[in-house]
Amino acid sequence: MNSIGDRLDGLLLRGRRSFSFEFSPPKDAEGEEVLWRSISELEPLRPTFVSVTYGAGGGNRDRVVEITGRIARETSMLPMAHLTCVGHTTDELDVVLGRLQQAGVRNVLALRGDPQEGPRASWTSTPGGLDYASELVAFVRDHADVCIGVAAFPEGHVGATSLEQDAEVLRAKRDAGASFAVTEMVLRASDYLGLVERARAAGVEFPIIPGIMPILNLRSMERMVELSGREMPAEVLARLEPLKDDPAAVRAEGIAMATELCETLLAAGAPGLHFYTLNRSKATREIWASLGSLTG
Repeated sequence: MNSIGDRLDGLLLRGRRSFSFEFSPPKDAEGEEVLWRSISELEPLRPTFVSVTYGAGGGNRDRVVEITGRIARETSMLPMAHLTCVGHTTDELDVVLGRLQQAGVRNVLALRGDPQEGPRASWTSTPGGLDYASELVAFVRDHADVCIGVAAFPEGHVGATSLEQDAEVLRAKRDAGASFAVTEMVLRASDYLGLVERARAAGVEFPIIPGIMPILNLRSMERMVELSGREMPAEVLARLEPLKDDPAAVRAEGIAMATELCETLLAAGAPGLHFYTLNRSKATREIWASLGSLTG
């Protein structure tokens, strides 16, 4: 069982593969029930950690503190809270950090965050706030005794001028005090491996954990990919388009493809896997079971 005070930098430095799950604050009572049922169903898998996101535009910060604190108190799982620049002054960020530490949360994913209008919208500064993830990392480092993770982007952030500049941004986060990164959902193993290669060339040696989201609904995934400024890979569409009129077949193929991707990433040296659950456990548990001894 993880200790409430455990920090991920110590766990990741031990060299064991990290397997983690991501949840989001629910919007209503029904969503709350689904979230905690999923948490209880995934807890027996003994993940390295679980993370809880902010909403778009920096919303739900109180719920993030509440949920991560409850995970710390009532489960064996190690929680990591997301923290974003969006809509927050540094004074507000300091209060949130204090509340997280008081709740027993010792791990934070520091993100610039997306504007309320979405990831492709223009950035609007918050008076008295911060504009860059690297600034947030430095702020957290100086104001809290926590392990700090950051985001990384297999195909480059939508706002990056080039893949090389994107790698420089990741290095700036490392230099500011980050200990590891979790990627946006990986669509192709080659994208993740390219990211790692660019990061290492830029001098970033910390663990970069690939994010996994199985395609359970093709149209929904296409919308998410478009919002992040990317395109669905042709090889993915070639397998799923012929099945588009059969939701069950799409789901089954999506699970199979995600499992294959996980196997390829682990074989290529990925330090673990981070599953975007959308607060549902079934697909993640199916992939986990298919991976078998690889998650042991």
